[in-house]
Amino acid sequence: MRFVQLIPGAVITAGPREVTEPEIVEFARRYDPQPFHVDRERAAASRWGGLIGSGWLTCGIAMDLAVRHILDGSESIGSPGLDELRWENPVRPGDSLTLTVTVLDSKVSASGRTGVVRWRWELHNQRAERTLCLIATSLFDVAGTGP
Repeated sequence: MRFVQLIPGAVITAGPREVTEPEIVEFARRYDPQPFHVDRERAAASRWGGLIGSGWLTCGIAMDLAVRHILDGSESIGSPGLDELRWENPVRPGDSLTLTVTVLDSKVSASGRTGVVRWRWELHNQRAERTLCLIATSLFDVAGTGP
């Protein structure tokens, strides 16, 4: 999508994307090796009652969906960060996640070179449970000079 399409109130949906047990375990072994992410038996005995994905994997899945369905082919040049990040329900093996992005604000910087978008990203599973909610700011090169 192009920056000019990202107007306040716009809602974009991407997905679904299935999450697998091997992907949960592989990610967690490398980046978040807590027992409820990597050890099926210990996870089953935990408060979670089974393996759950790392919140950071959940963020990565949201980013993957956003890049493939929104940012690919856009003027995206990165992000200065997040205002809010919440993991509201665990992601489990076999879950099918869909990303819904709502544009909250969109403007061109005073220089006229950078588009600034503030938007809410939400991931829901197949049971309509929200697993992730974040508010991010993204930057776009509207002057055509590239990154």
